[in-house]
Amino acid sequence: MKLIYIKRQTKTEKRFTPQMGKLITKVTYIKKYLFGVPIKTLHKYRETYYGEIKNCDDCHLFI
Repeated sequence: MKLIYIKRQTKTEKRFTPQMGKLITKVTYIKKYLFGVPIKTLHKYRETYYGEIKNCDDCHLFI
């Protein structure tokens, strides 16, 4: 068993952007794990309708 490893996970989330409004998109999280417990989120990004990869800083979580 590895002590420290990095894992990528994709979730479908509701997001809000000022330009497009409400948006349902796939968000990919890259997390660092220690003994199977997540320690830190290294990066999160989303894929647009056109296949572009964008950072999640420009859109907010829609609740």
